[in-house]
Amino acid sequence: MIAICAVLLCCVEVTPAPSQPPSAHALDRGEPITPIPAAPAADPLKVALGEKLFGDRRVSHDNSRACQSCHDIATNGASQKRHDVGLNGAGLALNTLTVFNSTLSFRFGWEGKFRTLEADIEASLQSQHTMGSSAAEVAAKLDADPDMRDRFVAAYGRRPEGADVVDALASFQRTLVTPGSRFDRWLKGDDAALLAGELDGYRLFKSLGCSACHQGVNVGGNLFERHGIFHPLASPEPRILRVPSLRNVATTAPYFHDGSAPTLDDAVRKMALAQLNATLTDQQVKALVAFLNSLTGTYRGAPVGGSP
Repeated sequence: MIAICAVLLCCVEVTPAPSQPPSAHALDRGEPITPIPAAPAADPLKVALGEKLFGDRRVSHDNSRACQSCHDIATNGASQKRHDVGLNGAGLALNTLTVFNSTLSFRFGWEGKFRTLEADIEASLQSQHTMGSSAAEVAAKLDADPDMRDRFVAAYGRRPEGADVVDALASFQRTLVTPGSRFDRWLKGDDAALLAGELDGYRLFKSLGCSACHQGVNVGGNLFERHGIFHPLASPEPRILRVPSLRNVATTAPYFHDGSAPTLDDAVRKMALAQLNATLTDQQVKALVAFLNSLTGTYRGAPVGGSP
């Protein structure tokens, strides 16, 4: 889930993500990264319904799994497995990306196949590897449940429909942003938010060229890149990937699209070699990891991956 890229990388497509205006302090600092804004305003009834659906196993065809099964918002928004298991019992092809801050990226999924959150949700419901269902099938199940039927009537003015299932899930997922990281506090002008070693790591992050790919509000997520520029990195396919966000990256091990890097230290070393043709010193790795740890934000008053 980490891709620390250099300026030298050949960019397949560079399309800015829909950006939020940076704070005045961020503008003053002139940094390539901007703080995470608060979650957008949304209908609380739709958000609450979407959260309930996120944990409801009826979104899968055989009622065996919910969105929460692979995207655990109580921990890192993903899972701690190298590969989550599909409906057929086999491991999924790609490591599960975190759902936290996913709506700040310009595309969805490792390969960036989906341009909207709604399209991504529909594809997940329909995929024979994940849910094997459809929005219409889910709506029919929920319509048979008096409590859920009442919730849909309250939120949408009608009994459950497929489009409303997707909209409710999207409404909830748009609230899954994690502002308040120590790095964001530094961006906003709190000079005491970062330790000297973390600032050294951030300077190194920029001087190596990592911020050429990992920038903006999501510290990535807004372009496609080829991996394995100088040396092989993880599984060779897919060759072109959407650069993932580094937000909360310290909590989302294992790393890479195949989950082959078990620790952040390992991922940083492998990325430097594969993308920069550079062998980092232990001190450089320590500094970069320290900076990346400062990107852990908060959700509902608690650090991502931590306790309230």
